[in-house]
Amino acid sequence: MTQTDTDILIIGAGLSGIGAAVHLTKRCPGKTYRIVEQRGAIGGTWDLFRYPGIRSDSDMHTLGYNFKPWTEAKAIADGPSIRSYVRKTADEHNITEKIQFNTTVIAANWSGDDQCWHVTTQDQSGARETLTCHFLFLCGGYYNYAEGYRPEFPGEASFKGQIIHPQHWPEDLDYTGKKVVVIGSGATAMTLVPSMTDKAAHVTMLQRSPTYVVSRPAVDKLANSLRKFLPASWAYGLIRWRNVLFQQFFFRQTRAHPEKARERLLGMVREELGPDYDVEKHFTPSYNPWEQRLCLVPDSDLFNALKAGTASVVTDHIDRFTETGIKLKSGETLDADIIITATGLNLQYMNGIDVSVNGVKAAPGSLLNYKGVMVSNVPNLAITFGYTNASWTLKADLTSEYVCRLINYMDRAGYASAMPKLDAFPNDTDPFVDFSSGYFQRVMDKFPRQHKEAPWKLHQNYTADMMNLRYGRIDDGVLVFEKEQEESKAPVLQAAE
Repeated sequence: MTQTDTDILIIGAGLSGIGAAVHLTKRCPGKTYRIVEQRGAIGGTWDLFRYPGIRSDSDMHTLGYNFKPWTEAKAIADGPSIRSYVRKTADEHNITEKIQFNTTVIAANWSGDDQCWHVTTQDQSGARETLTCHFLFLCGGYYNYAEGYRPEFPGEASFKGQIIHPQHWPEDLDYTGKKVVVIGSGATAMTLVPSMTDKAAHVTMLQRSPTYVVSRPAVDKLANSLRKFLPASWAYGLIRWRNVLFQQFFFRQTRAHPEKARERLLGMVREELGPDYDVEKHFTPSYNPWEQRLCLVPDSDLFNALKAGTASVVTDHIDRFTETGIKLKSGETLDADIIITATGLNLQYMNGIDVSVNGVKAAPGSLLNYKGVMVSNVPNLAITFGYTNASWTLKADLTSEYVCRLINYMDRAGYASAMPKLDAFPNDTDPFVDFSSGYFQRVMDKFPRQHKEAPWKLHQNYTADMMNLRYGRIDDGVLVFEKEQEESKAPVLQAAE
């Protein structure tokens, strides 16, 4: 087999990348790997975002790794705690020494002649280097770290205060006694609003339309109790499965009976805010539950801030920014010293890398998903993409397990490459993700498609994926394997227009 710099190259040293490295260490001990990380630290998302209150929007018994129990008291954890968890995982498995920090992957080309990837990297000085590997594993998440989604608002230049995007939070920001307006209604906005009320004079969440919001205790009492009587791994496993099964049941029931789910969710909000609050205007979305991701608020912190009067919600459209705040379409004005644009993320597939096969660009929009792990007609490439209706790491762990199974199968059989072969692109395909959220809809044409039948269908179901990825056949009649120096069977990719 062609000599390469490393057997497997992992892109990203966040939650997914460190998890992938641990799985490779445990399951493929004879393989070498290297991690390339564009930032200067471990943690990915949890190192990038530093805004007040940054926390998980999933419980850590499912957002944590399947091999490392979460043992802290809070199940809805803050960013620093999650970052520490990822770093400790890397240190425990001697992964940190294998990470090449401050290095961005620019492009990756699969060469059929030598059956390996040629990966172009760039350091902070602009110097470029080419690394070779047999298998490329993209674990860098699904959004652009360089910039969040930031629409331009009329009159911005006239505003005399500060305008901040949460993805680029200033470390020295002092909002003590300031009037703060947070534009947005997603998880980031609902995290920021209650977290800033301790110092700000008042915090207003300005939204164009409402989102479904669910309160949940930050502390899982049962999990903490079980750890007193059971080994940490047993307690963790029990709570993990309880949460997985409940989430799947809730999701299925919501999709099957949307009106009943809608009534229950809104009823819970009314119980929180009381009969005098205008739940219809501020917390009643126009879409059905789980057509977009639900927002989780721990210990009712958002609702408590609203009841205390330290925060408020305004549902309206922006007309323009003024010198002292925002004028709304209704004619109302919101005074502000600081405006925070929690307007969303810019999504990207394949970590923004220019991927090609034998010099022909593999445009994601012209590819078909394979088992939620690989894509059509691209050899030896896996991409971690977590669930939209559950914790990201549930799928990340299964993806890593499958990649390890695939690599070991190829070694036993003497194969150099594996590729999901697609002879003709089907006519009846669906979007990669069926969410109506704007941040998905803006870029779905730049993501792969999925088919209605396996293995081209993307599941949003942990148990189904577990049976498929952990126990299903590797040689399924769709994957095409090649030994070294065989004439390539790969269909020639069409050049992207």
